Amino acid sequence: MKDVVCTDSLTFSYPNSASFSYKDIKLQTGETLFVLGKSGSGKSTLLNLIAGFLLPEKGTILINNADLSKMSTSERDAFRGRNIGIVFQKNIFIRSISVWDNLKWAAYAAGLPFDPAHGMQLLEKLNIENKKNQKPYRLSQGEQQRVCIARALVNKPKLILADEPTSALDDSNAMEVMDLLKSMTRQYHAALIVVTHDKRIISDKNSVYQINECII
Repeated sequence: MKDVVCTDSLTFSYPNSASFSYKDIKLQTGETLFVLGKSGSGKSTLLNLIAGFLLPEKGTILINNADLSKMSTSERDAFRGRNIGIVFQKNIFIRSISVWDNLKWAAYAAGLPFDPAHGMQLLEKLNIENKKNQKPYRLSQGEQQRVCIARALVNKPKLILADEPTSALDDSNAMEVMDLLKSMTRQYHAALIVVTHDKRIISDKNSVYQINECII
């Protein structure tokens, strides 16, 4: 199996605020890692570092053997769009266009062709195919979360990052979403990192990355 994510001796500090020091991560194709920890422990910061939205103070992050810290901002944005699918905790869409056009935009923004069959397959698996032509802001919170997941997967990424992807879903739908994320991870020969408080979705305790505290 191929290494998708390798981190080494990561640290990060916010100005006049908390500092974080992280255990090393090595994640291969097909693998899932659940990141747990109390609020303020640095879970979302870790996700932002791996996504390249933040750069580490010390240490290295390799995604498919590429070091994001050595790229320019535009190169990092292009790499992220083509290789990393992100499910944000707060759903952000282009309000003026439909669910379908939001999926198309995700491909366009990454400079990739849009695959309509794949896009429709995602909407069907997430049970929101009938919402295709609606504006995302008119959907329920749970439906918006599903659209966010579809958009994250539309470019068939090699790394999927999900920040609380099941927080707005009931038990049945939460497990369906996790099953979809895991199956897409295997299908794309990708890796999946999930930041969560939702212990319902953790099936393998050996796949848990526990963040215990931050350094003040």
